[in-house]
Amino acid sequence: MNRRNFIRNSALIGAVASVQNIASVKGNIAKKKIHIEENVYKNVFDKTLLIKPVIIDSIKLIKNGKVYIVIVRSKDGAEGYAVSHPKFMETLWPVFLTYVVPPFIGKDAREIENLLTDVYLFDSNYKKQGLLFWVPVASLEFAILDLLGKVVNKSIGDFFGSVLQKEINVYRASEKRGNIPEEEIAYLKRITEPIGAKALKFRLGARMRYNDQSTNRDLALIPLVRKTFGDDFTIYADANGSYDVPMSLKIGKVMEEYKYSFFEEPCPFDYYEETKEIADKLEIKIAGGEEESSLRMFKWMIEHDVVQTVQPDLLYFGGLIRSVKVARMAQAAGINCTPHMSGNGLGYLYVLHFASFIPNCGPHQEFKGDNDKVPFVCSTSSLKAINGKITVPTGPGLGIEIDPDFISSAKEVKL
Repeated sequence: MNRRNFIRNSALIGAVASVQNIASVKGNIAKKKIHIEENVYKNVFDKTLLIKPVIIDSIKLIKNGKVYIVIVRSKDGAEGYAVSHPKFMETLWPVFLTYVVPPFIGKDAREIENLLTDVYLFDSNYKKQGLLFWVPVASLEFAILDLLGKVVNKSIGDFFGSVLQKEINVYRASEKRGNIPEEEIAYLKRITEPIGAKALKFRLGARMRYNDQSTNRDLALIPLVRKTFGDDFTIYADANGSYDVPMSLKIGKVMEEYKYSFFEEPCPFDYYEETKEIADKLEIKIAGGEEESSLRMFKWMIEHDVVQTVQPDLLYFGGLIRSVKVARMAQAAGINCTPHMSGNGLGYLYVLHFASFIPNCGPHQEFKGDNDKVPFVCSTSSLKAINGKITVPTGPGLGIEIDPDFISSAKEVKL
């Protein structure tokens, strides 16, 4: 009987300990959710640096070749400029002029964070949200931030706390898919060696699908990239949603064997439950968020550990302010926020500024500035990658001046 009582009491103690452990885990999750929740609604833009109102008098969209530039002018005559996504603005300029510009005219630019709410509600824009709405919003936001920086002679980073990094480590990403492994290796060398990059990213799968040919390429390329670039090189790979769960796990295990740093979008981006299953079963960090347009969905993904590196695209997601909120949520959860970079234009410049003041931006940021078609000058940085690093501009606003002749020879885009 004594033994039976001992066993019974031990079982009770174990059950109590188990319940206490579960309660502790749930308590920690609740605390994490509270911290993340706070960062959804907390203001991130420091408007106290601006003493006087900066009333927006006009907003113009101009085009020179394939380059679209937003110009914001205040009633006092100050101007801010931003280069939009060249590919998407080609079709989205009517959205920009019709649904994005009106709620900003005549408003105080210092209230930019509140204005983002206004434009979301204007003419039921919340029903239109997604990449096709947020790219135009981001294009205007960057121009307004440039304007405000010039008004008070502050860099963009100063409005979000302070600049933490003056030099940013960058990586190059291959946009090729379907070539044989040896061809991809040669291409990766061509894009990384000239800038001294210490990191790279290449593509896997067949984009939202896979087949025997793509799988054979993937399984050969993953070890070959590591062998070619060595153990000290940081390597990322992006499947662009190509796999199902079983194939993601198979490919992910190989990536773990060769010590890859993250596995981007193993399955379609909106397969949230499947992505979580993959993340739970693999050790490698899962990255994602490029196509995500919902702040609340990012919150859910972070809370539920769906991804371990969040990747809002600064243009797709609507600009710096919304992306900073994602970064703050990620920081509360102890994970990195490494933005995705789309297109050319000046996307890499926006990423540099973001990474300069975000403490959890991750070790490397994508660089696509080699084929930039926008003529500008920057007195505080060459904006060239040297030894895998780029110096962040410290001038007012975005820290660059677009060639006035390029501006004057552009045509205004009108409805």
